[in-house]
Amino acid sequence: MEKKLYFGGAILTMENEEPAGALLTENGRIQAVGEEEEVRRLASGAEEISLEGRTMMPSFIDAHSHFSACANALLQGTAEGAGNFEEITDAVRSYIRERKIPAGEWVVVRDLDPEVLAEKQVPDRRVLDAASSDHPIILQHKSGHVGVLNSLALKMAGIGRDTPDPEGGRIWRENGEPTGYLEENAFIPVLHRLPPPTGGELMAAYERAQEMYASYGITTIQEGFMSAEMIPVYRGLCEGQRLWLDVVGYPGADGGEALYQALPEAAEGYWNRFRLGGFKMFLDGSPQSRTAWMRTPYRDSEDRGYPVLTDEQVYQNVSMAVSSGRQILAHCNGDRAAEQYLGALSRLKQEGKDPAAVRPVMIHAQLLGLDQIPELVRLGVIPSFFVAHVYHWGDAHIRNFGLERASKISPAASAGRAGLPYTFHQDAPVIRPDMLETVWCAVNRRTREGTVLGEDERVTVKEALLAVTARAAYQYSEEKEKGTLAPGKRADLVILDKNPLETEPERIREIRILETIKDGKTIYKRKEQ
Repeated sequence: MEKKLYFGGAILTMENEEPAGALLTENGRIQAVGEEEEVRRLASGAEEISLEGRTMMPSFIDAHSHFSACANALLQGTAEGAGNFEEITDAVRSYIRERKIPAGEWVVVRDLDPEVLAEKQVPDRRVLDAASSDHPIILQHKSGHVGVLNSLALKMAGIGRDTPDPEGGRIWRENGEPTGYLEENAFIPVLHRLPPPTGGELMAAYERAQEMYASYGITTIQEGFMSAEMIPVYRGLCEGQRLWLDVVGYPGADGGEALYQALPEAAEGYWNRFRLGGFKMFLDGSPQSRTAWMRTPYRDSEDRGYPVLTDEQVYQNVSMAVSSGRQILAHCNGDRAAEQYLGALSRLKQEGKDPAAVRPVMIHAQLLGLDQIPELVRLGVIPSFFVAHVYHWGDAHIRNFGLERASKISPAASAGRAGLPYTFHQDAPVIRPDMLETVWCAVNRRTREGTVLGEDERVTVKEALLAVTARAAYQYSEEKEKGTLAPGKRADLVILDKNPLETEPERIREIRILETIKDGKTIYKRKEQ
């Protein structure tokens, strides 16, 4: 029997306004929380652990990310820190040399971000050709939706002068020849051509990815889009009991039922810490790449982005999910994509089916229109905002939309005023799953260049914390198990060096995660520095 008494610090239950004085756990669950004297009466035989003035609260819940992509990212190169095209070439060349990648094998380098490059634009195939003409090279944008291929990669992918743009994608060209830059459905199928890593390498990468999430205080994570290729991977993870964080997976809506049939153990609940949570679909791209589908054109352009699916395909997907009683997640960055999703859900409601019963989620909801919020309320849609965009790409959004429109991205405060149980996420590996940075972004709404972007959409620290704890648990329909500190709930906890409710808003992202606890057991502890 493992019985632990925590005391001597601020214990934020996320249910009560005042911190509790003590918390008692036993066999992975919370037994009592409240005044220290009262909790101690139940703590006979417990190990006593002083918080030494630090803060304990519910561990963070990842409302949306891509667990396998995070694992794979650890096996790939990175262009992080590159400040210009030449430095990108050097980074790719160094990665090939350090990994001793044989000629002819695919090279994948992540983290392209034109916003931090001196050229302020996407490189073309020649930048990658300069790194190697003997390797097919892919340089993936941070968003994951677009990327650049070198000449050999274009050839191996069968993309040439006469290749048409696929539906929901675009091949950029110069004088008729592909530049190497591919968007959405032109780019993502190329990623699916890549050979998988070896089993040992991959299992080690999943272990390291879990360690990364735990270091940010996260104990429940998401596999934000599952394909059939992941079936043997997840069977191996579960049968080998390689997961020690809870993982909720969402198969792609098109053909996703096959994953339920292949992984029946995870269909109705956790199987060795993994369960299937519903279905996922993509409706558009990303605003920083100008592929998000908008009602109004981008600034200084007639371009509005474009859809990925037809209205009928979206309707069939949501109908299938609601009819089967399974949750549906829809990637919607632009307000036109949001309109398409809401239209399909409204059609279902008119037919007598209640979409709210499955708690549908609008992933990202970056450019969700304020006029659309009442419809989310009517249909029971949970918006999960990628609010850290304000800092990481807010300045790009100002350039793409103008200050007035950009100021309305991730309208969390407006959603909260309407009573929506919104959540926050980082879409890892797009950015690190740093929940405290996200809380800082939501509270301050400051861009990299220092612009306050949408002061009216700032939220309080308490509201931001609820978005990554209690409301995230609600999004997963796990509010009876997680998200707040109450007797009977899982002992999923995080210890911080400072109380975020008493920290200056500008300094919230400086708070350190000292310890992460899953089901009563420490899974991460910060090394003394």
